[in-house]
Amino acid sequence: MNAIDLEGRTAVVTGGARGIGFAVAKKLLASGAAVALWDVDAAALAMAAASLKRSDRIATAVVDVTDESSIAGAIDALMRDAGKIDILINNAGITGGNAPLWELKPEVWRRVIEVNLVGPYLACRAVVPFMVAKGYGRIVNIASIAGKDGNPNASHYSASKAGLIGLTKSLAKELATKGVLVNCVTPAAAKTELFAQMKQDHIDYMLSKIPMNRFLEVEELAAMVAWLASEDCSFSTGAVFDISGGRAVY
Repeated sequence: MNAIDLEGRTAVVTGGARGIGFAVAKKLLASGAAVALWDVDAAALAMAAASLKRSDRIATAVVDVTDESSIAGAIDALMRDAGKIDILINNAGITGGNAPLWELKPEVWRRVIEVNLVGPYLACRAVVPFMVAKGYGRIVNIASIAGKDGNPNASHYSASKAGLIGLTKSLAKELATKGVLVNCVTPAAAKTELFAQMKQDHIDYMLSKIPMNRFLEVEELAAMVAWLASEDCSFSTGAVFDISGGRAVY
């Protein structure tokens, strides 16, 4: 494992109780950061924190990223305890199942946009002022290759991740001279619990598009995220970092 120096940094990972978020949290901890895990699932959050066994550098908060007051409460608690937020990883997301656009119910479509796009907006809106005040910050948004390509039978998910790419680019330009860098990653599918929300033919479709002929390992993505969250990432902002096993075409 390559070493990344995050000693003394405080990070927030949304959707940190499982899957990609949990893998990222593990990598940030191994790199020396203190990590606040935010997740809407209290039971999964407790299990995640217990399994990491680093209680002195782990904080948890039950947070609904679509709820401004929920985010504000978690930030208030973290600022009281840590006094700063150096890193924000916007990872919380849902797929919303698979169906052609005209068969997706409006409430399902809207919910995916709320969690995957409005959630990161609300988290950034709440955290950025603290980063600007300190003159330092790293924000990494977990987008998706679907946001570039547009997966069939996933218009809601694809649109939410395309929107997150656009949010990344806009916010990065707004913060470019303030010491706060904003980037996103566009992974191909990683086999996590989100697969339970997908139809098998959609899973097969995603695998067929990856030239390496395998799914992404969450540890591979975590390694990229950790670098983007570090001081070593110093001149990249508003960028889209592909990690798709050769699928990306731009």
